[in-house]
Amino acid sequence: MIDINPLSALVVGLLGGVHCVGMCGGIVGAISLGMPGEVRRGRWGMLLAYNLGRIASYTAAGAVAGGLGFFFSGLLPVRHAQQALLALAGVFMILLGLYLGGWWNLLLRVEQAGGRLWKRIEPLGRGLLPARRPGQALLLGALWGWLPCGLVYSVLIWSVSAGGAGQGALLMLAFGLGTLPNLLAMGAAATQLQGLARRPWVRRLAGGLIILFGLLQLSRLVV
Repeated sequence: MIDINPLSALVVGLLGGVHCVGMCGGIVGAISLGMPGEVRRGRWGMLLAYNLGRIASYTAAGAVAGGLGFFFSGLLPVRHAQQALLALAGVFMILLGLYLGGWWNLLLRVEQAGGRLWKRIEPLGRGLLPARRPGQALLLGALWGWLPCGLVYSVLIWSVSAGGAGQGALLMLAFGLGTLPNLLAMGAAATQLQGLARRPWVRRLAGGLIILFGLLQLSRLVV
């Protein structure tokens, strides 16, 4: 089995927040402004429910990806399977860093492919708007978790190398918790955060640090 570091996934979620702000800022703003007046006074509870639903979807997807990775790794000799999965995780971390930094948008094609699934899921969310109760917000967040996103897809590929369903779920849970501060803050200051996230130096710094994560992952192949 391959040891994973949930702390690394948490940090990737925090660094990837510049992408979350740019991509999901409009969604969070619409959710906040779309709340009825009597609900808006408790918007922090509602926003937390949205995000808990989103993170629950990430965790479930991580469990599936980790389980599939563990199953298919059993078809190869253990050492070869570990090397292949480590290489896959490292390459996708590098691609994610290049994507966040604006240097290469290969992952944009992955997002576009995921858009086909989102077209089927998105109409379900319309029936939950405007959300008036935390339960509705939780369900809406669970649907939101399947929004096509190169950042999420990259970490999901990383979870394939986690070593099993439980480890994959843990990795995606840590990643989701890392994205939480940025997405909660957007509920109060979406415009200001979107302006900061669009600054090239912010995106390049986050992208460069995630590339380092990928290189460190690949370095384990030669140890």
